[in-house]
Amino acid sequence: MEKLRIVFMGTPEFAVGILDTIIKNNYEVVGVITAADKPAGRGQKIKYSAVKEYALEHNLKLLQPTNLKDESFLSELRSLNANLQVVVAFRMLPELVWRMPKLGTFNLHASLLPNYRGAAPINWAIINGETKTGVTTFFIDDKIDTGAMILRKEIEISSDENAGELHDRLMLLGSEVVTDTLALIEKGTVTTTTQVDNAEIKTAYKLNRENCKVDWTKSATEIYNLIRGLSPYPSAWCIIKNNDDEWSVKLYEAKIISEKHAFKIGQISTSKKEIKIAVKDGFIQILSLQLPGKKKMQAHELLNGVTFSEKAQAE
Repeated sequence: MEKLRIVFMGTPEFAVGILDTIIKNNYEVVGVITAADKPAGRGQKIKYSAVKEYALEHNLKLLQPTNLKDESFLSELRSLNANLQVVVAFRMLPELVWRMPKLGTFNLHASLLPNYRGAAPINWAIINGETKTGVTTFFIDDKIDTGAMILRKEIEISSDENAGELHDRLMLLGSEVVTDTLALIEKGTVTTTTQVDNAEIKTAYKLNRENCKVDWTKSATEIYNLIRGLSPYPSAWCIIKNNDDEWSVKLYEAKIISEKHAFKIGQISTSKKEIKIAVKDGFIQILSLQLPGKKKMQAHELLNGVTFSEKAQAE
């Protein structure tokens, strides 16, 4: 049995849950690598990654390279003398880095590989209406999320779950699977399964403004899945035109109303407490949303201050 000396690489909150579990299971983490600090928000204040905050709090050795091939970073990484690297939501590693430790470098990915390789697996599983997903650990190779799989574990996705809720459940599941993977590596009993590609594999494309925009010509179910699959972050959005106003609106929570109607697609109808948008097979009722420069609010709060005209339209 070989005592593990781990370098952990990760950036967002999801990675923190995994790192915390590794520490609490008394594994030795000899170094943490995270993204360089960058300005964020309106004031462009320097923002630390969630993993950096955690590493500082727990006095862990921290490296923040801007270039992973830089010789001074590589020599510092070598000097940590790690025999294993664990990667969770970081970035693509050069071969020089992932080949460095004797026991290899493994990644935790928040999908059932080979499906949903890529940047946003949690979001796309919901957007595409999947009823199950999971996590996979695999040894890194020279492509993105294609390496030999170590462990996979699946969970159900409930029909009203959003990306934030699924994120938290997958973080817990991922923590379990990472510690199980560490135990196998420590005992020297790891077996792997090669990922088999086929034409049916779904991809977790990077999210951008375009693929987060609601297309009101789609079915109610597709629109509903997009809204919950992007909530709370980065959020689905659309343009709302009301009289002379035009707003870019973020949509966080919705429900489907299946009924026949004579409204045109995208037309908005309101009552004292409800905002409904007409789609081809019913309505999408908007429960919470955010107007530019305002806080996120419930639909009825918006209706206290805004009157929608009969011609109000979502685009």
